[in-house]
Amino acid sequence: MAEDDHPIRRRNFLMGAGTALAASLTPPEAQAQSAPASAAATPEVEPLLTLTQTEFAFVTAAADTLIPADELTPSGSQCGVATFIDRQLAGAYGNGARLYRDGPFHKAKPELGYQLPLNPREFFRAGIAEANEWSRKTHGKDFDRLAPADREAALKAIEAGKAEFSGLSSRAFFNALLEISMEGFFADPIYGGNRQMAAWKMVGYPGLPATYREDIQKYFGKKYDKPPQSIADFS
Repeated sequence: MAEDDHPIRRRNFLMGAGTALAASLTPPEAQAQSAPASAAATPEVEPLLTLTQTEFAFVTAAADTLIPADELTPSGSQCGVATFIDRQLAGAYGNGARLYRDGPFHKAKPELGYQLPLNPREFFRAGIAEANEWSRKTHGKDFDRLAPADREAALKAIEAGKAEFSGLSSRAFFNALLEISMEGFFADPIYGGNRQMAAWKMVGYPGLPATYREDIQKYFGKKYDKPPQSIADFS
């Protein structure tokens, strides 16, 4: 498959999120690794806060499809993306704390944004159920049980809006899934994702920017060779 025909290739995923994080500092050269990141250990098992095992299996498989393990970082689930999603949906964000949720709820143009009565937790729950139902009809199995190539094909169909969901747009679900996966991959590890600061190390992000005031001048135009630090390092 030609690279231009691959709508969810890893490079585009990283360009969308990594640029915003590293904008204030000169990106360092890629750090040498003694072994491929794909050889990382199995993800830690943590108790689920809101997702069911079926839902967690879906977001784990989706995270690994969006962020496959390679020489740069471990896979999305190994970096804790699925755990991050579970935690976010269990909290204020998942409950729609900052959403206006009074009606009426009319069908509207996509450019008008989210128009459903569901809070994010309900939206993801409905989207996962629809994605698995469509996957069973199309491929004979739930999404997480598909072969990697079939998972990628399924996500492409969902991304393009070609997967028929009832009650919500498959394209809107994909966009929400991609956004929260990007957040989990690059967020501070204290929130469950970006384990061992793998994503920060990849893009050369030093961590809490407020503590690097002097280093910004010292390392301007130079490789930043200090390890990143998270909120937990200052707690």
